[in-house]
This record gives sequence, C-alpha cells and structure tokens, in this order.
Amino acid sequence: MSDFHETRDHQIRSLAYQLWEEAGRPVGREDEFWQLAEERLDHGQTDLANDDLDTAGADSFPASDPVNHT
Repeated sequence: MSDFHETRDHQIRSLAYQLWEEAGRPVGREDEFWQLAEERLDHGQTDLANDDLDTAGADSFPASDPVNHT
C-alpha cells in the first residue's frame, strides 16, 4: 500500500474513533463511523461540532442526578 493510502487510512481510523467516542461508544456501528469519517475527510470537515450521528439523550441529565422537586 502506498504512503498516501496508509496516511488516509490512519486519518479515517483516527477520526472514526473520535466520532465513535463522542457518540458514547455504541456497539456494532463501526462501519457507520468509518463511512462518516471518510465523508468528512473528503469534504474537509474534521471538526466534531456538527456531529451527524444519533445524539438522542445528549441533553438529558445523568441518571445519578436527583430530580429537583422544589
């Protein structure tokens, strides 16, 4: 494999891992994160601020926080 392909694979792998961690490390969605990382690299979008992945519950409070009844 050429240096270009090795570098690109490394970039995709690194970004896919970051996206996977940001999404809460969901099981069984490796291909989805790899594809999203490829698309973002192709379009120069490597920031995580505009995450396209499922973020349901991101605004909810942690289960360990008590409910305030006042």
